[in-house]
Amino acid sequence: MALIKSLLGKTPKIGENTFLAENATIIGDVVIGDDCSIWYSAVIRGDVHSIRIGNNTNIQDGVVIHATYKKSATNIGNNVTIAHGAIVHGCTLKDNVMIGMNAVILDDAIIESNSIIAAGSVVTKGTFVESGSVYGGIPAKKIKDVDKKLLEGEVKRIADAYSMYAGWYEEE
Repeated sequence: MALIKSLLGKTPKIGENTFLAENATIIGDVVIGDDCSIWYSAVIRGDVHSIRIGNNTNIQDGVVIHATYKKSATNIGNNVTIAHGAIVHGCTLKDNVMIGMNAVILDDAIIESNSIIAAGSVVTKGTFVESGSVYGGIPAKKIKDVDKKLLEGEVKRIADAYSMYAGWYEEE
């Protein structure tokens, strides 16, 4: 069973039909929507500020989600994929966003809807990623626009696939 820990009078709230891996850790001021999946060794630590996660969002293995004390909350929308090993810290990810493996998103960055952050990228503090963009590199810069094929074939496909994968574990 996942470690779900109250802290400073705040208890995580987990939505319906949400899969929590046995060693996922969720602490404090965290709200997770419906139909999400929180995978192995993911840490969502709402100790210093709030963390809000929408519906049908998947937080993959080894992801760390945190915030900045009394300054930068973390807000994550619907249909978001945060891939293995990423760090999401004190920022906003809107709907239909994909964060690649080992990417880092820093304080006060805003990733608008229908956008992709490439694997291994570092989105620096305060960066604004406009809707429909692919950003990559260190520091992350715009690479190209997201076309319909990329949005449907990657962003939405992966978000939906992780709902299916979570179902496999719940059946065991």
